[in-house]
Amino acid sequence: MTRRTWISILMPVGFAAAVLALWYITSAFLLTPSKRFILPMPHEIVVVAFLDPENLLDLLRQLGTSALVAMSGLAIAAAIGILTAVLMSQSKWVETTLYPYAVALQSVPILALVPLIAFALGYGFGSRILVVILISIFPIITNTLFGLHSASPQMKDLFRLKKASRWTVMTRLQFPAALPALFTGLRISAGMAVVGAIVADFFFRKGESGIGLAIDTYRNLLNGEMLYGAIILASLLGLAAFWLFGLLSRLVVGKWYQPDRR
Repeated sequence: MTRRTWISILMPVGFAAAVLALWYITSAFLLTPSKRFILPMPHEIVVVAFLDPENLLDLLRQLGTSALVAMSGLAIAAAIGILTAVLMSQSKWVETTLYPYAVALQSVPILALVPLIAFALGYGFGSRILVVILISIFPIITNTLFGLHSASPQMKDLFRLKKASRWTVMTRLQFPAALPALFTGLRISAGMAVVGAIVADFFFRKGESGIGLAIDTYRNLLNGEMLYGAIILASLLGLAAFWLFGLLSRLVVGKWYQPDRR
């Protein structure tokens, strides 16, 4: 392996080791036994949350519920967001009409909308998905629209000279040019979708519980080991979603798009 590869491996590992060392020092020497639930020892979290089969299965079941909500909402947000961005790119008046509302939706705190959703639609699965859609759709719209507008003007002129239709320009030029930005938006929204699913769990307590409700339950019980276990799994879900869209981006876009990393 090259020196750069070793550095890219050793630096994150060294940082993680430093964080763990600081964690152990804080838990062992700076916290009294009665307050150690605030920051339990890392090995205690592993033993209680992940090595106990019953606890692990309980966490994984709740994680699966949140993953289903997050991915369902993200899929719907992606379909609506991409379609909206395409319409905006094809008509200036559509962009002028819809874009301010997209910005306003992003600006409203999601915690202010969740009670309204509960009053209007109840506390079911659909309400949770709606929260995910609202929290994750904006990056998809903005990144896709940016990508569609970033197509080369010279290439657009060439398509016009060939008397290509709007559909041809969109499918053969604009949409391929927008793919890197589109996948960037999806990667951002993937993490936000997990956050939306957890936020929905905190408010919509009916039906099958997700990892967000588990976090709240273990917080109330002062069960630090299970609380951190649930937080770690929720974080891993967000990382997995982010990584998945990164992989899809490399598979779909390929190697033709290489950003300058200097």
